[in-house]
Amino acid sequence: MSRPKRCRRVGLAPNVDYFKPAGIRMVDLEETILAVDEFEAIRLKDLEGLEQEESAKKMNISQPTFHRLVISAREKIAEAIVNGKAIRIEGGNFELYPNLKKRGYNKRHRHGGKK
Repeated sequence: MSRPKRCRRVGLAPNVDYFKPAGIRMVDLEETILAVDEFEAIRLKDLEGLEQEESAKKMNISQPTFHRLVISAREKIAEAIVNGKAIRIEGGNFELYPNLKKRGYNKRHRHGGKK
């Protein structure tokens, strides 16, 4: 039996949850699903420029788990860009900190989502 996943802290809800290549109709697009916790890992590491250890602490996860999230997110983003797929940001096992209800997200959100 596997160990239950720890709920990941997300400090900023995505303002936009869907990206698509220009000039391709929605019905003709394949999608790549990027979980909200993967989005947060990319935001902390690549946009904010934080070290992995500090980012992992902010998300309440271990450094190796954080590293796996970043690698997974980067692979999904690269695949979508190279293969002309849309990116949908949704799902994951996370809770929002602090007070981000105003953007339409609940404080706690647990969703298996697609991988």
